[in-house]
Amino acid sequence: MSPNRLHWSPILISGLLSLGVLWPAQASASTDLSALQRSLGHQMALAGSADGAYVYDITAKQALYSLRASTRRPPASVEKLYTATTALERLGASARMSTSVLGVGHLAPGGVWEGDLYLHGGGDPTFGSSSFIRSHYGGLGASISTLAAQLAHKDGIRKVTGTVNGDESFFDSLRGEPSSDYAPDPFLEGTLSALAFNRGEVGSEKGVHAPAAYAARQLRRALRSIGVAVPGSGTASTAPPGAVELAKVSSPTISQLLGLMLPPSDNFFAETLLKDIGALVGGAGTTKAGAAVVSSTISELLEIKPRVLDGSGLSESDRTSPYEVADLLVELEPTAIGATLREHLAIAGITGTLELRMRDTIAAGHCEGKTGTLTGASNLVGYCQAADGHLLAFTIFNDDISTGAAHAFQDRMVIAIAGY
Repeated sequence: MSPNRLHWSPILISGLLSLGVLWPAQASASTDLSALQRSLGHQMALAGSADGAYVYDITAKQALYSLRASTRRPPASVEKLYTATTALERLGASARMSTSVLGVGHLAPGGVWEGDLYLHGGGDPTFGSSSFIRSHYGGLGASISTLAAQLAHKDGIRKVTGTVNGDESFFDSLRGEPSSDYAPDPFLEGTLSALAFNRGEVGSEKGVHAPAAYAARQLRRALRSIGVAVPGSGTASTAPPGAVELAKVSSPTISQLLGLMLPPSDNFFAETLLKDIGALVGGAGTTKAGAAVVSSTISELLEIKPRVLDGSGLSESDRTSPYEVADLLVELEPTAIGATLREHLAIAGITGTLELRMRDTIAAGHCEGKTGTLTGASNLVGYCQAADGHLLAFTIFNDDISTGAAHAFQDRMVIAIAGY
């Protein structure tokens, strides 16, 4: 974890020892290890030459298998581990994003707010309607009805004379990420905005700031539903200096957001978190600013330098290697950050993107991981509690084969790892 540690990390040194690269006279291998290496090698040979893998025994501090582990490839959604690690390191597991209502004006007798309201987005990917939050996030999220209730009951507002505005200035107005040239992208399953209501719905709104205008309209609707008189329709505008905070709702914690993001591999959450990182740490609520913070943070923590362009891994230009991901898994495992990451990985045969994989095998319930899939690229990384009680970290990258074939090879390899 120390940025001042030697460039050759412990797993690299022990890996070279176990693979007979350094001091081969001291290297040893058991029959079980030989069998595991043959099994893994067989699957990798069947997968083809455009792949790489690395397996490390965390308990014994020994590399068990390595093939083309230093070759950098598209990580696909494995990229989310870099985003998650940075969010935990730079923002903190208990940090939250806020969505607030700011007011310009004053509260007159009779509960009349004489002036305008501004719904200010703070980059909460869960913000939306109560029903949407229940159906998509199991009720974990910040609702617009809570904001409306605060205005009516805590602030005593019964009528608004001005306009309800949506303010998304915390982020830029680019709706996609690098793989779509920052244009709206269906693979995001949402529209990026600092004020993304129900993952950035826009309804019939048009124009550059449609998500913000739509969110403002939803606040106006929520206020009217509880008896607050609001004229006109919502629009988009940035709150002026001096606007006063009247109400606020907070997102789930970063740790909870990762629990919503990692198991299903949610691209919208990952890209929103990247912009949050950019806004809060990198000086701008942009994908590029967030990616720069991720790159520098991962380099400082682990002395590895993956190529990071986005938060989700949708870009085929992202690059990392099986060894670099293994370094993250191994080095962070004994830390609080590592514990949070591991807690939120998909579990083989049980949850998330691994729910339907490796069922009724020794890997089910004993291995957890992060999948990554793009056209022509499929990856699986994570941990296994092996049959001998040791904790193993594994990274498997497959390129230039079908997703179905890659899953078959990966599953057989992980089952073999779990049985070690």
